[in-house]
Amino acid sequence: MAKVTLVQMVYNGMKYIPQSFDAMVNQTYKDVEVVAVINGNEDGGKEYIQAHYPQVKIIDTGENLKFVRGHNLVFGTVETEFFQLVNQDLILEPNYVEKILTAFDDPQVGAANGKIYQYDFESHSATKVLDTTGIICSRNGRGKSRGQNEEDKGQYDTMFDVVGVDGAACMYRKSALEAVKMPLVGTRDKGQGTSNQRGSESRTSNLESAFEYFDIDFDMYWEDVDLSLRIGNAGYVCKYVPGAVGYHGRTAAASKKGYKDVNEFVKHHKKFPAWIKQYNYKNHMFVVIKNFPRFYWKFFVREFFMLGYIVLFETTTLKIIPTLFKQLPLMWKKRQWIQQHRKSAGWAKLLINKGLLG
Repeated sequence: MAKVTLVQMVYNGMKYIPQSFDAMVNQTYKDVEVVAVINGNEDGGKEYIQAHYPQVKIIDTGENLKFVRGHNLVFGTVETEFFQLVNQDLILEPNYVEKILTAFDDPQVGAANGKIYQYDFESHSATKVLDTTGIICSRNGRGKSRGQNEEDKGQYDTMFDVVGVDGAACMYRKSALEAVKMPLVGTRDKGQGTSNQRGSESRTSNLESAFEYFDIDFDMYWEDVDLSLRIGNAGYVCKYVPGAVGYHGRTAAASKKGYKDVNEFVKHHKKFPAWIKQYNYKNHMFVVIKNFPRFYWKFFVREFFMLGYIVLFETTTLKIIPTLFKQLPLMWKKRQWIQQHRKSAGWAKLLINKGLLG
């Protein structure tokens, strides 16, 4: 049997822990271990896990490693065949791991994503509204969760290849991660990025390696798309597995009508903290700069309109511009490394050309 490590970043997540951890430790596939990285423990979640789930391995560095560095620490130090990522607001069906592993019978599959529904943790109720069935991208650089906010009517019941997998609930093949890990290049300042002050930014040099799996300059948001495209560049494919079902209480979903309803789009974005919008703006461009085999003209058109939108409606997002330009040379170095080591650009055939702002 293949060994699977389920990984969760725990950040003051007591409201989610009982349901999420019950689901992880009660998987029908038994050759598993569960690892919890403690990024914040103001609500006693760590002690609750220790008391109720003694089989769970806890990693607590005493600082907030956030999503990227926390997972990189696990990827680089835990010996396993597969990593199953589990957001703290994610509940897996008991057979999720068993079902998603079927995709990896094909050795070319490097990552996979199940069918994830939206979940309401306030009422503790599942819905039939989809959260994600994998990540799709357009040639203009726009990426989104396929099927998000749609009612499930069986329209996504077929297994198929996707551009990327969603970091909330995806599984990675360990050997694929090792194939795409990148050497750390350049220098990084402590506290670099945004005004977000959710945790310490210092590096845990005695634990973290000289390589990165998720891009540590992303911190969070779009790092899953970036890693997916690098997996594609290495000759692997990402797969959507409809039989693997989970439920996600996502806090930063897309606007239901996207760009088709500008007023709704603006109102929707106002709900998010400034730091989320800043990370989102910076990192979505770096995904394209690093990974696309070539730059499509619609990428530049979309960025022109996006900048105009930000100037008019999201001026706080402009605060990330200095960091964006500071990191741009570093991203270009990473692009050069990826280009030199590229084995395939087959995933680019999956890019969806939907027009000017599609």
